[in-house]
Amino acid sequence: MQREWFEKDYYAVLGVSSTATAKEITSAYRKLARELHPDANPGDQAAEDRFKDVSAAYEVIGDPDKRAEYDEARRMGPMAGGFGGAGFPPGGGGGFDAGNLGDLFGNLFGRGRAGAQPPPTTGPRRGPDIEADLHLTFDDAVHGVTTTVNITSDVRCPDCRGSGAAPGTAPQTCPQCGGRGAVDEDQGFFSFSRPCPGCGGRGRVIEHPCPTCAGAGAVRRPRQVKVRIPQGVRDGQRIRVKGKGGAGANGGPDGDLYVKVHAGAHPYFGRDRDHVTITVPITYPEAALGADIAVPTVDGESVTIRVPAGTRSGRTFRIRGRGVAGQRSKGDLLATVEVAIPQAMSDDERRALEAYAATLGESPRAHLGV
Repeated sequence: MQREWFEKDYYAVLGVSSTATAKEITSAYRKLARELHPDANPGDQAAEDRFKDVSAAYEVIGDPDKRAEYDEARRMGPMAGGFGGAGFPPGGGGGFDAGNLGDLFGNLFGRGRAGAQPPPTTGPRRGPDIEADLHLTFDDAVHGVTTTVNITSDVRCPDCRGSGAAPGTAPQTCPQCGGRGAVDEDQGFFSFSRPCPGCGGRGRVIEHPCPTCAGAGAVRRPRQVKVRIPQGVRDGQRIRVKGKGGAGANGGPDGDLYVKVHAGAHPYFGRDRDHVTITVPITYPEAALGADIAVPTVDGESVTIRVPAGTRSGRTFRIRGRGVAGQRSKGDLLATVEVAIPQAMSDDERRALEAYAATLGESPRAHLGV
């Protein structure tokens, strides 16, 4: 919206009344445009300026939506004293932006106008959600557990059951706003809704507040919440416990509790999503000759894997279905063998190893040329 809307009468520019139909406005514009067009008046600056005014007028009142806003702006003009009157600095200065009054009108005009904002309403309000941390052992995260979480939050007052009124009494409908929580104020062309001063926007008044919660309907208390952690939960995962969050207001439901899981480490197991990882030490003879190796699992049992002769250190064996039980399937056990190098040897072990070394042929590094 332009400041010129307050300063110029576009109806007068086109020579029509403010009640003219769209057809009458279009007809008047076309007639004036033909007469004042620069091609028909070469070198006539006055005619050119008049042509620009006619075009600007038709751009506004020739458009139904812009015309409606223009009419309302014109009706507002006398009340506001124009842009040089009360409340509007001349020329749009002082920080006032005259370029977009549409939002102002849409929010502040009377309740019957399209686009007007409804007054605030009262009613049940859901309580806030709460987040708590829970530290679990590796085994509890794998197998699931039922435990408790300690939190401190607002809870529904046990004496007034959240009403805020003393036992034996009840909140009353606010007589000032009739329970709406808002009152309307008419100021000339404008109609405003604001929170009711009698009830603070709640729509209810409490004549006899609950002594326990002082009328708030909630008290802040430490509490324990029982939580069932499903099997296979992962580190950092959030578990939702419905209705165990902050207390609702005006009879609204309580919020939810979100438990963030922190899974601890295991002495020898690891996790890769639903797969369990483990490093299994083997001896050099087992790696060279092959062997059957027992490997522990998270279920408490052991499984046997066959290590083929000539197995290199770092090879991983997959034991299917021996991982973590997820929602849809069970992961695998990934066992990585690592050849253990003895840190200390007896004399017999040393002599046996030296005898074996003497039987070796070409160096395994011969292909390196060194």
